[in-house]
Amino acid sequence: MKRRLAFSLYLLPLVLLAAPGLAWAGEAKVDSGDTSFVLISTALVMIMTLPGVALFYGGMVRRKNTLSTIMQSLFIMALISVQWVLWGYSIAFGPDKAHLFGSLAWLGLNGVGQTPNADYAATIPAQAFMAFQMMFAVITPALITGSIAERMRFPAFVAFTLLWATFVYDPLAHWVWGMGGWLRNLGALDFAGGTVVHISSGISGLVAALMLGRRKGYGTEPMVPHNLPFTVLGAALLWFGWFGFNAGSALAANGLAASAFVATNTAAAAAALSWVCAEWLHHGKPTVLGGASGLVAGLVAITPASGFVGPMPAVLIGLAAGVVCYLAVSVVKSRLGYDDSLDAFGVHGIGGTLGALATGLFASRLVNPAGADGLFFGNPHQFLIQLIGVLSSWVFAAAATFVILKVVGLFFKLRADEDEEVQGLDFTQHGEEAYSDMVLGAPLGTMSGMTAAAPAVKVSAKGANA
Repeated sequence: MKRRLAFSLYLLPLVLLAAPGLAWAGEAKVDSGDTSFVLISTALVMIMTLPGVALFYGGMVRRKNTLSTIMQSLFIMALISVQWVLWGYSIAFGPDKAHLFGSLAWLGLNGVGQTPNADYAATIPAQAFMAFQMMFAVITPALITGSIAERMRFPAFVAFTLLWATFVYDPLAHWVWGMGGWLRNLGALDFAGGTVVHISSGISGLVAALMLGRRKGYGTEPMVPHNLPFTVLGAALLWFGWFGFNAGSALAANGLAASAFVATNTAAAAAALSWVCAEWLHHGKPTVLGGASGLVAGLVAITPASGFVGPMPAVLIGLAAGVVCYLAVSVVKSRLGYDDSLDAFGVHGIGGTLGALATGLFASRLVNPAGADGLFFGNPHQFLIQLIGVLSSWVFAAAATFVILKVVGLFFKLRADEDEEVQGLDFTQHGEEAYSDMVLGAPLGTMSGMTAAAPAVKVSAKGANA
């Protein structure tokens, strides 16, 4: 007995010394599989913006605006990556303030390190979660550029993007995803960004398009895509990256991620089919642009629902998205006469709204026990919650975008003047051109290095940029 007591007293200091390490390991255990999955998903979402959106939009504009459109996606990638680290992440996911935004406690990623934050993801480093969410913050303002393409001056675009990310995206992300956010507390379901990403960008794009006004010659001159292969390549990269967007939002390599992956692909395929069929019936011919636009519409619509619905609801959501977004782009826009250049509102605003509401219909706890049942599974209250989320996102994004553009307009000229627009924003805003055959006296392949200090001789703007 004495020997056992002595042995126990001998071991006690060793146990006490080991206890802090044991407690730490229990509190913050990083899972290498989950971490790898989220980091790969982060890279996939990055591809969605650059080169995905850049090529998708870059191919749809006229050739004189190719580089300026691509530059917007490239610059947003750089600008928001820095903004997110400095203050954006703290506003979106920091400690709650009044259920509207996060505090500035995490400025410069203070306290956001290699151990998990169990409030958001218990098995991956906090910085991995931060980086994944950063790519969502990057792509959202990039989507807006589809509505303002070919007519917004670059200095105003930079100021608008920085202010919009800070005062629209970051607070809205906190509402829906941040701990304590009022829409999260209400029970709104948005698995990967129907309200936060697509409704906010689509509605903001429409407001910006209305405030800037139509492009010169809109409705009287042809404004067809100059490079559809670019657009299809961009759409393919979006489809590819969207698996990281939706499946990655499970934040773990698990069954829910697999379910979201299947729902994402299924809805994209169904929407591509329904858009092309609707276009075929309406105009008599199926187009490549219609197929590309349709698959993106399906991806948009399934985004909020992807982690809450099974394969068959995904088919229905995709089929509906293809038809509804096609009608928004081909019928509603032409009748109302607004110039949403590349249909950011028609695809993202309308598709995101449809998807958010469909989540309230088809969501099932059999798919995701952490979610809720929708109307078709016995819970009509969830549809009402989704409707509140949609309406609040519409109103907030529209009002805030209007105010931000008014403020930016006090310091910068928002829109290119008529001569700049005729020449094209590539040349007037950046001193470059995408295609060397547009310039006299410049050797083939040298245009990317041309600067204002060594300008080439430009041909007549009207003749060269049809």
